[in-house]
Amino acid sequence: MKDLKSLIRTIPDYPKPGILFRDVTTLLGDAQGFKAAIAQLAEPFRTIPVDAVAGIEARGFILGGAVADRLGCGFVPIRKKGKLPWKTIGEEYTLEYGVDVIEMHEDAVAAGSRILIVDDLIATGGTAEATAKLIRRSGADIVAAAFVIDLPDLGGLKRLDAMGVKSHTLMAFEGH
Repeated sequence: MKDLKSLIRTIPDYPKPGILFRDVTTLLGDAQGFKAAIAQLAEPFRTIPVDAVAGIEARGFILGGAVADRLGCGFVPIRKKGKLPWKTIGEEYTLEYGVDVIEMHEDAVAAGSRILIVDDLIATGGTAEATAKLIRRSGADIVAAAFVIDLPDLGGLKRLDAMGVKSHTLMAFEGH
């Protein structure tokens, strides 16, 4: 079994100077690594009822879809504003230089359904927090959130924890 952390490519100074971008596409491209990552993301939830996985655009679609298949449940895409074709509900979140909006179809989750949030990485937690708020506004319950990578110095997991959302991560990288 390969060390999954060794399959993450680090790209310095992307998207701006001083940032070390943690690229999961190299993990996704490795068949054994991808399979192992999906198994490890899904494992804590294997015996817990999950009605759907909410995958956050874009790498969360790849990971979330595979986790949903592994758990035998549905999949809900969480997209940037204006990308979904049906009636949507949205949630704003703060970016470094402004505000953005994520959306899901208004009928994507039923009240009382149990949702697992999945994405490739959690940094500041803004998108994950907005996703959690969107799901709760729909009347659904959040089982947890699962990420391949945590950047603990940026505090995203603490932000979710403050909302009462438990999180599962496969690895952490110090720094930004």
